[in-house]
Amino acid sequence: MKDIMQFIPDELARLKEEGLYTNIKTLESPQGAWVTIDGKKKLNFCSNNYLGLANHPEIRKAAKEAIDKYGVGPGAVRTIAGTMSLHKELEEKLARFKKVEATMVVQSGFTANLSVIPALVGKGDIIYSDELNHASIIDGCRLSRAEIKVYKHNDMDSLEELLKADKDLDCRKLIVTDGVFSMDGDIAPLDKIVELGEKYGAMTMVDDAHGEGVLGEGGRGIVDHFGLHGRCDVEVGTFSKALGVMGGCIAGKKELIEYLNQKARPFLFSSALTVPDTAAVSKAVDLLMESEELVQRLWDNGKYFKAEMQKLGFDTGKSETPITPVMIGDAKVATEFSKRLFDEDIFATKIGYPTVPKGKARIRVMISAAHSKEDLDFALEKFAKVGKEMGLIK
Repeated sequence: MKDIMQFIPDELARLKEEGLYTNIKTLESPQGAWVTIDGKKKLNFCSNNYLGLANHPEIRKAAKEAIDKYGVGPGAVRTIAGTMSLHKELEEKLARFKKVEATMVVQSGFTANLSVIPALVGKGDIIYSDELNHASIIDGCRLSRAEIKVYKHNDMDSLEELLKADKDLDCRKLIVTDGVFSMDGDIAPLDKIVELGEKYGAMTMVDDAHGEGVLGEGGRGIVDHFGLHGRCDVEVGTFSKALGVMGGCIAGKKELIEYLNQKARPFLFSSALTVPDTAAVSKAVDLLMESEELVQRLWDNGKYFKAEMQKLGFDTGKSETPITPVMIGDAKVATEFSKRLFDEDIFATKIGYPTVPKGKARIRVMISAAHSKEDLDFALEKFAKVGKEMGLIK
């Protein structure tokens, strides 16, 4: 009898053969500029810990104090008995930070997109989605059952062509985009997207996961970066990257948040963000409101490393942020490059299909404010060494 599960080992074998199999490393230390893997220190170029807050002493202290006062778990979904004073305090603080009327805290950035999109549009409605949007946006769009129309990446002519063709249709319309595209480091032209939304009567939504703590005044994000307060209808974010913790946020007008409190399924059917996570995020927001030093250091590090990599002859793509993609192309070559960098104490993971298109494999370097110039110089030396040995640069 045929093994009905045989497709699993077959697929695993295919992934390994094509250089697409992911070997998951286990960290034995806190997140930071350096991490311990298999008992050895490695320079960390994989983490989304942009500002180095994941192991910040004040944030650790806030989490511990909250546990002593409130316990660990919320014990219920937000709408039954899971909303604690900590959640409300964080939402009010985030509203001040993001310069919006109200915010809503959920379990992750992924669930933030799943909360919003199916609540705003459904069967018979239309979504206009950038072709390089994150998987959480794609899944949220699919769950909505709305018609999904994909426009070319950051191409406003492509978006307007779709909107113009549908201008007479009587349905809800939603334009959704990432703010910073995490694989390439480029920024969505949100100002132009909002203008098109206003022109054609479409709601606008941005997932600012990689823009919070990076773009705008003191890391307030892409809406602040473009000065679009009150004009972009929905702003989604995550606490798991620059803020160094876990959780997600939806920001906008009070009526939007009130509506999502009643309609967002992850909010209604999954337990609230934990006590230590909530307290830790709140302290991270405090730190961002107190000083822009970490944000500035992140940008200084990113500009330095990118410029030096380009001098060495590496292709760093079209990044406009500290995210630095080192473009390789072939997935097998990228896998080998990553492995040899790891042997040189550089933890920099290969990114390949389906995360990026076939033929566009890369090493994605995630620069952090936690990195020192000595760390970056060490990395540049190793990238040069391995790159020359592999014939990737001269």
